[in-house]
Amino acid sequence: MSITLKMRSLTATISVLLLFCLFFSHFLPILGDVGTARSYSPPYLPTKCKGNDPQQFPEGGYFVAVSDGLWDNGAACGRRYQLRCISRPNRPCRVGSIVAEVVDLCRRDPCPSTLVLSTKAFDAISRFPKVKINLEYAQI
Repeated sequence: MSITLKMRSLTATISVLLLFCLFFSHFLPILGDVGTARSYSPPYLPTKCKGNDPQQFPEGGYFVAVSDGLWDNGAACGRRYQLRCISRPNRPCRVGSIVAEVVDLCRRDPCPSTLVLSTKAFDAISRFPKVKINLEYAQI
């Protein structure tokens, strides 16, 4: 096989792999940081990001409050994270991942987890509402 044909074959293979990764990326692992999560219940207002503005919450109800380590002096407001439960004991995880937006700083000091998820967001990734779970998260 000539060098030109080998290069074309390699280029075609790489192109197919890239398209596969782009198309099916929501099925692949997140490969982000690992932390913990708990849920928190209403009232969600006021928040540290936008105070009493009820329009600040993303459609679908997937939002989070972050711990000091992610807060970044308020720069975290509006950041979006892809989240996936990875806990093993008692198998609390649901399959798949969600995207949630930062709307607040954790209200407890010290924060009980890396991220505190709205009830709806937590229910989407965990089968048990009142547990602390391990999760993988990546900013998107």
